[in-house]
Amino acid sequence: MDALEKKNKLILAIVQEDDYDLTVEKLNQHQIFVTKLSSSGGFLKKKNVTILIGVEAEKVDDVLGILKQCAGRRKQTVYTVPTPMGGAYCVGAEMAVAVDQEVGGTTVFTMDLDSLQKF
Repeated sequence: MDALEKKNKLILAIVQEDDYDLTVEKLNQHQIFVTKLSSSGGFLKKKNVTILIGVEAEKVDDVLGILKQCAGRRKQTVYTVPTPMGGAYCVGAEMAVAVDQEVGGTTVFTMDLDSLQKF
C-alpha cells in the first residue's frame, strides 16, 4: 500500500431509510460506529439517511461489503392490480399480479482524512 491508501477515510453513505436500522446494526457489530444525518432524495423524494463513517484504511472494504449487503440494490416482489385497458371494468376480475421491482441502493463517497480522532 502506498501512503495515500493508508490514510484514514471518511465514508458518506446515502441509504434508504428502510435500510438504515439493519445497516447500522451490522456496522456496530463490527465495531464500526456512525453518525446519522436525515436527508431526502431529489429525484424520487424518498426519505434517505446519510451515514458518516470515519474508519481506518484497512476497514474500508469491510464497510463497503456491509453497505452492499444491507443497503444495496435488490429485487423484491410486489403485488399490483393491473389497470384495465380502455377503461373497461370487469366486476370480480381484479387479481393481483406479482411484479419484480428493484429496491434499495446506496450511494457511497469515500474521502481521505488528514486526521481521525475519537474522544
